[in-house]
Amino acid sequence: MSTFLIAFIISALLSLFIIRYATTHSLDHDLKGVQKFHARAVPRVGGVAIFMSVIATSAIATYRSPGQGYSLLILILCSSIAFFGGVIEDLTKRVSAKRRLLLTMLAAGAGYWLLDARIQRVDFVVTNFVLLTWVALPLTVVAVAGVANAVNIIDGFNGLAAVVTMFMLLSLAYVALQVNDTFVLVAAVAVAGAAAGFLVWNYPAGLIFLGDGGAYFLGFMLAELTVLLVMRNPSVSSWYALLLVIYPVFETLFSVYRRLFVRGRSPGMPDGIHLHSLIFRRIVVWAAGRSDDVRALNLRNSMTSPYLWLLSLLAVIPASLFWWHTPTLMGFCLLFVVTYVWLYVRIVRFRSPRWLFIRGRKR
Repeated sequence: MSTFLIAFIISALLSLFIIRYATTHSLDHDLKGVQKFHARAVPRVGGVAIFMSVIATSAIATYRSPGQGYSLLILILCSSIAFFGGVIEDLTKRVSAKRRLLLTMLAAGAGYWLLDARIQRVDFVVTNFVLLTWVALPLTVVAVAGVANAVNIIDGFNGLAAVVTMFMLLSLAYVALQVNDTFVLVAAVAVAGAAAGFLVWNYPAGLIFLGDGGAYFLGFMLAELTVLLVMRNPSVSSWYALLLVIYPVFETLFSVYRRLFVRGRSPGMPDGIHLHSLIFRRIVVWAAGRSDDVRALNLRNSMTSPYLWLLSLLAVIPASLFWWHTPTLMGFCLLFVVTYVWLYVRIVRFRSPRWLFIRGRKR
């Protein structure tokens, strides 16, 4: 608990400092982009506060327990490759999505060799498969980079990516506590506390954004710690990892399918019809009204994220409860996919379930 509080306080103070002294280069001035839902320029380097908070908290944790220091240092060094690629994009707008993805893959490769964070087994109902290095290495790199990129993709509204990631990190901390994995426990709690401190200013007011640096950092840390927890502890099913991160991962895979096969466009081309965007335009706007003033837009922005928080909990809660039971985890993975597709199809066809609407206006 003290690790969480320390990270929370440091992150909140650093976020406030950034808000107060943000320069023009660190502000998000693009108010008309297809995935933009804010009404004024906002600092988009909140990831710096989270990153620095994790470094400071890790230093304190190392002082208390020197045995964890090396692993925490290596984890942060690996994450910095993905983090700085995102921050440079936040400041310059000159780092393409492909380059950011490649940097994150490089960070995952570093974690593979330096931290032994590698996917080497896949669990099934009656047996486990051990993967050879030539399979484990590319699978690990793609999986870790994919989760980091997925977190960046869902970072569309105040508090969305930060809270969803925090839920998952707290689940990791809980399971790590059950299996006595102190390293994963401390690291997960530190990152979760840093995300919570950032949220003080990000939600609901939207005074600061994660930016690509923050999203890639949170996503990378989430992915690395998930891989480490599962592979270091054979009692934790590999399906726990998939169910835990299934919301951002399936959102990304579904987006690739939609762009490539349904709309005939490049998978890397941004669009405004992610599930969170549809909820904003077709449910929240209906409930909160269509006024375009700053307060109304900020209200609609903050009202969108809780829908996705609840959706993510449909995966995080059963993953946390049944982290050891492969058949149950597989069943919940299938249930989540079916629920997501059903909800998306209903909303996109203007047949949203009535219980999704906060106020009593009828369609």
